[in-house]
Parts: sequence; C-alpha cells; structure tokens
Amino acid sequence: MQAVLVTGSLDDCTCDVETIDTFNNYKLFPQLNKLLESEYFKYYKVNLKKPCPFWTDNSHCGIRDCAVEPCKSYSEEAHNLAGECEEAQRLGAVNRSLSEEAQKAMLQWTQHDDSSDSFCEADGIRTYLYVNGFVTVPLSDVVTILNLGFFCSFPGHAFYKWLKGVCVEKRAFYKLISGLHSSINIHLSARYLLQDTWAEKKWGHNVTEFQQRFDEILTRGEGPRRLKNLYFIYLIELRALSKVLPYFDRPGFQLFTGNQVKDAETKALLLQILHLTKSFPLHFDENSLFAGNAREAAKLKEEFRFHFRNISRIMDCVGCFKCRLWGKLQTQGLGTALKILFSEKLIEKMSESSPSQAFQLTRQEIVALMNAFGRISTSVRELENFRTLLRTVL
Repeated sequence: MQAVLVTGSLDDCTCDVETIDTFNNYKLFPQLNKLLESEYFKYYKVNLKKPCPFWTDNSHCGIRDCAVEPCKSYSEEAHNLAGECEEAQRLGAVNRSLSEEAQKAMLQWTQHDDSSDSFCEADGIRTYLYVNGFVTVPLSDVVTILNLGFFCSFPGHAFYKWLKGVCVEKRAFYKLISGLHSSINIHLSARYLLQDTWAEKKWGHNVTEFQQRFDEILTRGEGPRRLKNLYFIYLIELRALSKVLPYFDRPGFQLFTGNQVKDAETKALLLQILHLTKSFPLHFDENSLFAGNAREAAKLKEEFRFHFRNISRIMDCVGCFKCRLWGKLQTQGLGTALKILFSEKLIEKMSESSPSQAFQLTRQEIVALMNAFGRISTSVRELENFRTLLRTVL
C-alpha cells in the first residue's frame, strides 16, 4: 500500500489534493480550531425527539445485534444482548445538563436572535432547554460521529461508468454525500477505542481500520475515490465561506453571547478566517452547477434540494443520540453552504448599514456551517497523520 493514498487533480474542478493539504493543514486548520472553541460556536440547538419519517423507530441503540426475535423462553444469550443494548444507550446518551448561569445566558441569546435583522421586536422568548423536545448540547462533550451506515457506497466499474454519464449536478450530489461519509470514517479511525479495560480506556489512531476503509487494494479501488470526494466537499464548503464574507462583515452584525469583548474577538477571528478562505487560489466554480437552460436548471436545483432534504430527514432515524446530533449538525452545515452558494446575488445586494431581509442566516445555521466545516477540515488534517503512520509501518 502507498502511504500517499490519494494525490493529483480532482474531477469536476481545477484544484488538486496537494494545494488543499497545504492550505488547510498549515494555514486554515489552526485558526478554525481556535474559533470553534469560542462560546458562540460551542452550543447547537437540535430536536432529538423528531420521529423517523421512513420507518418505526423507538430511539434505542442502533446496534443490529440488539434487535432479537421475540421468543417464549428467556435465555442467557437474550439477557446478554439486552445488556449490550442498555450499555449502548448509555454510550449514546447526550449531555443535556447546563448550569443556571448558562441557561440565563441562552435566554439572552434567544432574545437577541429574535430581534436581529428584523423590523419588529420579539414578543416572546424561546428557550434552548427542553421546549418541544429541544436540547442544548456542548459540542466539546460529544464524541466523533459514528458510521451511520446508510451513506451507501456503490462499488464497481459499472456504477462509475454510469456516474460519468450523468449531469454534473447529480455527480456533485453523490460526491458530497460520499465525502461526508469519508469524513465520518476518518474520524472513526482517528479516534478509535484501542483499549477498554476497567483501569483504562485508550483512544487513538487505528491504522488497520483506516486501511480497511481506504486502502486501494482492500477496497477494490474505492478508497482513493472516497478520499477525493472528501476533498470535493471541502472545496464546496470552503467556497461558501469565501462567498458569505459580506454578510458577516456588516458593522451591525454580532456573534452575540452577551460578553461584548469576547464577542468582538470572536467576530474578528471569524472575519480573519473568511478573508483567508478568499485567498485560496483554486476555488470550486459553482457556476458550473445549474447552468444552461434556465427551466431545466431550476428543475435540477429543486430535485437537488429535495434529495438533500431526504438525507436530512434520515438523521431522525439514527438511534444513537450522539450520532444523530452530529449527523444533523453536519447535514445542516452542508445545507447552509449550499444555501450560500445558491444565494450569491442576494448576498452581493445586501446593504452594509440596514438589516438584511433577502438573505439571512440563523444562529443554528452559522454554528452548523462552521462546525461542519471544522469536521471536514479535521478529516483532511488527519489524512496527513495517517500518511505519517503508514510510512512507519510499511
């Protein structure tokens, strides 16, 4: 196996792997990590109690072996399976606890968000805590998202031959979902439970697991394609960040937490990162999407949105709450990036001094956008770590 894993140019764009690696690992990644540690980006409001729209789901653990056929006699094996399921539920539990001080602060955040970019005062207060099943989760307390299983790969030359023949929009959709799946698998391999004893839990890089998912021979050529799709989703989200700078650069825009000094520092760091994204030399050209006949382009765009919404809805079917949380965050982050790319003209027409009515981003969209890109950026950085580890074992 070659330690390089993937290199060279990417399909459907003018960029290459090496340019992205250098830009991300040595310029963007350190600053992005610092931003995501700030108070504004630590909390994400999410409804974890929405029912699965596709099949009956009881929100218990998602381990397949826990689903057993009912039987008349109660066996020792059934007892062990039930215990495993209960343990998985504990592992998948989400920390919903917040201090009284944090609760009061979030009420202020909500009041501020309700009055932002609006000509009317808010007439009520929404809370982040336990209203309509909403919970607030400190992102730093959540482990990396697990392999959800439903982002399916389609191995075989016949599929890729078909994929080359479809329009660029459909290829882009597949690459985005595949890239998201690749990012999840890299996180799984990079933060793997290597040792689990009563005395110690040891987490770290599992090279064997990584090879099984991305080695060109072991995956029959799938691995390098998966990794290139990771770089593709990186380019899409990076392009969105470079386009949305005018929205955040308005003098009246705040990343509000109630601490004026820290809020100003957070905004300054965000603007610094967004300016850095604009300096990337080989951006994805979003004009290649939904071009040509206006009527056909509009139809394709609506189809694109419909299928992406289905991906978002599938997240409500994930049994593990931590997986569901990160799945919702990453899909909303990607959806927000696409919203930005589709709204370029609206962003360009925004007034610097007055509230924006044509284009707006909610706090949830902003938090999801940056944290989702943070996951993708971390995945690209972890690839460099795995290259180093592979060179030592080959």
